[in-house]
Amino acid sequence: MVLLQLDPFLNELTSMFEKSKEKGSVWVTLKRSSLKSKLQKRKLSAAGESIEYRCLIRATDAKRTISTSVGAKDHLRFQASYATILKAHMTALKKRERKDRKKSTEADKKESTSTTTKPKKL
Repeated sequence: MVLLQLDPFLNELTSMFEKSKEKGSVWVTLKRSSLKSKLQKRKLSAAGESIEYRCLIRATDAKRTISTSVGAKDHLRFQASYATILKAHMTALKKRERKDRKKSTEADKKESTSTTTKPKKL
């Protein structure tokens, strides 16, 4: 697996979003990883050394896959850039239909008062 640096990864991610604007999807996955094998992890834990975990980020558009690894130091800068890219390219999402809260609560109150005031006939 070839890991890109942060800036080339963000540029490639932007181009993926641009290419899939009309048709297609881009999947982004984030995963905690130490980028070490199980054997290396066991040796480090046996020696009493701490394992530095990083965030492994993969993006794919079904034709091409890119990935990068982000450490704790670069996390805030990457997150801000990533959020900017997502905000810029999520224009094709549909708006969620929201119910008016006042109307729904008033309707519930009317139903509850009408059922409690009428006595039942046997």
